Amino acid sequence: MNERITNIEIQLMHHENTIQQLNEVVTRQQLAIEELQADFRQMTEHLREVYPSDVREPEEEEPPPHY
Repeated sequence: MNERITNIEIQLMHHENTIQQLNEVVTRQQLAIEELQADFRQMTEHLREVYPSDVREPEEEEPPPHY
């Protein structure tokens, strides 16, 4: 009986270790996702500033720089 309990405790320790490792992976991935989302928002905003939209009304368009 003691051997069974010891085996179950060892198995539980392995499971807890695996859960901790998975939690660390998920946390790192979430941070990476948030960083990528921020980069994407920044690039999108930059592209909107550099390339005007084809769907804007003519009065909403900024004049070309040579005017």
